[in-house]
Amino acid sequence: QVQLVESGGGLVQPGGSLRLSCAASGSIFSIYAMGWYRQAPGKQRELVAAITSGGSTNYADSVKGRFTISRDNAKNTVYLQMNSLKPEDSAVYYCNTDPWLYRYWGQGTQVTVSS
Repeated sequence: QVQLVESGGGLVQPGGSLRLSCAASGSIFSIYAMGWYRQAPGKQRELVAAITSGGSTNYADSVKGRFTISRDNAKNTVYLQMNSLKPEDSAVYYCNTDPWLYRYWGQGTQVTVSS
């Protein structure tokens, strides 16, 4: 049973940076495209960044130029570097395949951007 575990969230001031990590218990990364999703209170979960098995990336307009997704297949880990954070980036962040599969949703990691 493959599990995805997110980490790296926290409280940061506007303009600050965080790096999220997503570690998988199994070697699914070499096969699947992976994505980082987020859900803020009262809003739908949205895809903010995705990376294919070959390393091509795609970003939501709201994070383009500020967030960078990367992957290390040898470590079964996907990362999300978040710079120039804004209060509207506050949400629970999840990783999953792209497109997502229900069985891979984990607990997520909370990101709060506030002064």
